[in-house]
Amino acid sequence: MSKRKLFGTDGIRGKANVYPMTGEIAMRLGRAVTQYFQKKSGRNKQPLIIVGKDTRLSCYMLEQAICSGICAQGGRVILTGPLPTPGVAFVTKSMRADAGIMISASHNNFDDNGIKLFDADGFKLPDEVELELEKMLLNPESMSVKTGGDLGRADRLKEVFGRYLVHTKAALESEFNLEGMRLVVDCANGAGYKVAPMIFSELGAEVFPLGVNPNGQNINSKCGSMHPEAAGEEVLKFRADLGICLDGDADRIVIIDSDGVPVDGDKLIALHARTLLEHGKLKKGDTVVGTIMSNLGLEVYLKSLGLNFHRTNVGDRYILEYMREHGCILGGEPSGHIIFGEHATTGDGALAALKTIECIKTYNKPLKELLKEVALFPQVLKNARVQRKPDFESVDSIKKALAEVQEKMGEKGRVVLRYSGTEPLARVMVEGEDEKLVNEVCDHLVGIVSDELS
Repeated sequence: MSKRKLFGTDGIRGKANVYPMTGEIAMRLGRAVTQYFQKKSGRNKQPLIIVGKDTRLSCYMLEQAICSGICAQGGRVILTGPLPTPGVAFVTKSMRADAGIMISASHNNFDDNGIKLFDADGFKLPDEVELELEKMLLNPESMSVKTGGDLGRADRLKEVFGRYLVHTKAALESEFNLEGMRLVVDCANGAGYKVAPMIFSELGAEVFPLGVNPNGQNINSKCGSMHPEAAGEEVLKFRADLGICLDGDADRIVIIDSDGVPVDGDKLIALHARTLLEHGKLKKGDTVVGTIMSNLGLEVYLKSLGLNFHRTNVGDRYILEYMREHGCILGGEPSGHIIFGEHATTGDGALAALKTIECIKTYNKPLKELLKEVALFPQVLKNARVQRKPDFESVDSIKKALAEVQEKMGEKGRVVLRYSGTEPLARVMVEGEDEKLVNEVCDHLVGIVSDELS
C-alpha cells in the first residue's frame, strides 16, 4: 500500500491555517468524504455527515470549510458544536449517518488542529480508506462537480450532547450510582467542558469542575490530562475521592487517586481486565489489546490472570481494528485511551472514569489499594525533536546504537523508537528492571537521534 502523505496515526493534524491544516484542504476533504461515502452507499443519495469539534479558535474556520465542501459535493451536514470525540462517533452511528468528522488536535496546544474521520458505525477509517480520500483531496479535479438541486445543505443540531450523555451514563452498571462521591473533573477547557461534569453529577456525585471556561486559546493549557497537577491539588483541597482529567477532545483520561497522585494508564487497564474477568465478561485465554508502548509489567500481570496480551502499533484505531477482528472487549494505551468494546467505538475519558468507579465499588476498596498488585517495570519516554523522518534502520549510527543498547538491556528490557504521527518528534521509550540503566540508555539514544535528525 502507498504511503499516506497527509494522514498520520490519528487523522490529519498540524498548525492551524498552515498547510495541510488550512481551510482549502478542509474543504477538499469535505468533498472527498462526501464523494467516497456516496459511492460506497451504491445509491444516488445525499450522504449524511456529522461534524463535531472541540473549543479551539481555529475550529470555526475549519468547521465552515468542511461544511462548505460537503455541501458543494451534494452531502447533508449536521453540525454538533463542541462535543467529545466519542460523542461524535456515537451520534454518527445513532443517527444512521454515513460518516462522522471530528475537528480536534486532541492533547496538542490550541494553535494546532486536526481532523478525524469515522464510518457509519462510529469506527475510525482504516489506512486504505484514508489513502483513497487523500488521493481525491490532492487531485480535486478527479471529483465530480455538483450544481443546482444536487448541492447539499447543513443544519445545526442543538443540545446534541444530551444523546451522548444518556448513552454514557447507561454504561454504568445499574446496581451502582455515584451518591456520596466527591469528584474533581478537569475538562481541559475542551470538548467535554459542558457534558462531562453533567454525566457525573446526574449520577449523584458532588462535582468540583475545572477547565470548563474555554476561550478558544486555553484548551489543554495548564489543565486536563496533559497537566494533572492542578486537579491533584484540588483533590487534596476538597478531600475528593478521585480526580478525572480529560484531554482536549475527551477521548483519553488521567485518573488521580485520593492522595492527589496520577495513576498510570497501564495499571488502569490491568484493573479493568481483572474486574471483567471476575464478572465473567472475560474468560481465561481471552486477549487484552495494547500497543508497543504498553509496559511489560502489564503483560506479566495479565498472564498471571490467565489472559493473553497483544501489542499493536501506537494509536487507538489500530487497537480497535484488532479488537473488532478478534472479538476482544478491552484495549488501551498507557496515555489514557481505554476502549471498552461493549460500549464505545473509540477511547472515551468519561466512560473510562465511570468504569473505574465501578471497579472501586465492586471491590469496596480505594483505587490505590486495588492497584498495588500491579507492578510495572521502570519505563522512560522522552522526545527528540527532528527535522526529517527517515527509517531508523537506514541511519547507521542509530541502527548501531539500538543494537548495542538492546544487548545491554537483555531479555528483560525493551527499546521502542518511533516517530510521532502528529508532531516533528521521535519518541524514545526504554523499559527494564534497572531504573538507573533505563534512564541512562534513554538519554543516550535521545542524544544520538537528536544529533542525526535535528
